[in-house]
Amino acid sequence: MDAFQFSRPTSLNQAIQLGAKASTAQQSADVRFVAGGTTLIDLMKLNVERPKQVVDINLLPLEKIEPTPEGGLVIGALARNADVALHPAVQRDYAVLSQALLSGASPQLRNMATTGGNLLQRTRCVYFRDTAHACNKREPGSGCSAIEGHNRTLAILGTSKDCIASNPSDQNVALTALEATIQVEGPRGKRTIPIHEFYLLPGSTPHRETVLEPGDMIVSVTLPPPSAGTKSHYLKLRDRAAYEFALASAAIVLKLDGKKIESARVAMGGVGTKPWRSPEAEHALQGGTADMATFRKAAEAALKSARPASENGFKVELAKRCLVRALVTTTATT
Repeated sequence: MDAFQFSRPTSLNQAIQLGAKASTAQQSADVRFVAGGTTLIDLMKLNVERPKQVVDINLLPLEKIEPTPEGGLVIGALARNADVALHPAVQRDYAVLSQALLSGASPQLRNMATTGGNLLQRTRCVYFRDTAHACNKREPGSGCSAIEGHNRTLAILGTSKDCIASNPSDQNVALTALEATIQVEGPRGKRTIPIHEFYLLPGSTPHRETVLEPGDMIVSVTLPPPSAGTKSHYLKLRDRAAYEFALASAAIVLKLDGKKIESARVAMGGVGTKPWRSPEAEHALQGGTADMATFRKAAEAALKSARPASENGFKVELAKRCLVRALVTTTATT
């Protein structure tokens, strides 16, 4: 780990000013905000992240979970994953988010990890985390060792010739299905970003993972008001039952009228280079009957564009079965 400057602002304005100064510096990416530190500190120890300045934002008043005037929910960037998962409003109105959070990491990590930090969680690709190997995400232009290497856990959707790293988050798959918006403050002022616009496909620039600009800080996440009669569910398939990342996961948000599917939102994890929204699956479900034939049709549509690598072809069928099972479970609770 390299030496770095450490700051602990006591107000949001101070934190934004530190970020703004960094954004005008010659090496604008050399500042990092830290909260729970469950990803950043690990990467600093591995010399994957090497910031010149670390800004501790834990003293900022960004931990609240509150209703919005419209009936939705705003979750502060510093709200801990455990607190969000166990919040009565989340469990009642956004069950898919509670289930996703409780499926992730361990109780100790969930007590530290934050909503904002989880949004920025970085891939667990072994080549990204090992500086002895080429990785375009870590060092642009160096190559992608994973394409011809160990890629069993990596992405089959949204990949490119320069990167096949998978996004590891559970929270963000659920937030995608819930159509969350992300509130950001930085040198450009305040912005609200729909989650489907927040993440970038790797393309030829896999080191750019989000639309955040130097100095930007996530301050909160807003969930829209729940629609009456909506049901949701999160299913995670993994190698072991705890403290493991998804090989495939599915976040489902459905509204039914009897057996007819009035609306559907589908997001998948473990298989995409970003939390993967599937409009193809949603289109297959919309207006259909909640039965196995419809669910299998949706699963086929969701994985139609999958491009597996040498070791992860099994994920295509696994993801289909995951999606079907999640849909069965969701509709069984109506």
